[in-house]
Amino acid sequence: MEDTNVQPPETAASREPDRSIPDVALRRLAEGNARFVAGRAMDRDWPSEVRANADRQQPFAFVLGCIDSRVPVEVIFDRGVGDLFIARVAGNVLNDDLLGSMEFACSMMGASLVLVLGHTACGAVEGAIGEVELGHLTGLVRKIQASVEAEGSESARDADGFSDRVAERNVRAVVASVRDRSPVLAELERSGKVVLAGAMYDVGTGEVRFL
Repeated sequence: MEDTNVQPPETAASREPDRSIPDVALRRLAEGNARFVAGRAMDRDWPSEVRANADRQQPFAFVLGCIDSRVPVEVIFDRGVGDLFIARVAGNVLNDDLLGSMEFACSMMGASLVLVLGHTACGAVEGAIGEVELGHLTGLVRKIQASVEAEGSESARDADGFSDRVAERNVRAVVASVRDRSPVLAELERSGKVVLAGAMYDVGTGEVRFL
């Protein structure tokens, strides 16, 4: 296990040899989540991590997640200061500014993973299912509407698990959209320098399931 023997806490320099390997980035998140679920999070010296990352940053992954307060990204992946680029927006939907941020993270800062992270019991997804209209939220939930319609007919929307299935479909759709809308990231993926992936977080168990 890559992280369990790290003493003192990781620094940007100590991570550098692995940063260009996308599979390593994915494994780090998976291992961190396993520690979180088991209640064995790393004992971190936060002031030391702040000082170690003060002069530069070299996060190994970019995570696009939802704003849901039950999904604190660094916590559920047991990561520290300087480990991750994180963007959060309701429903983990995509826009051009987020794409630009991903391109910056991967092309200029060397991140080797872009992870779209959805979760169970997502309010934005439920808003899309219910066709909520409320100010700017209306336009946001419409970005999820295609996933609602693709998951089933209106009569199926009361079925158990429908919302979570839509949330997973939305994650897959956002990953595909990143690939389609960003030639920069698509080329990095083709060249093996970056992995574009999706995952679902279970708010009841704390487990992350990679798609």
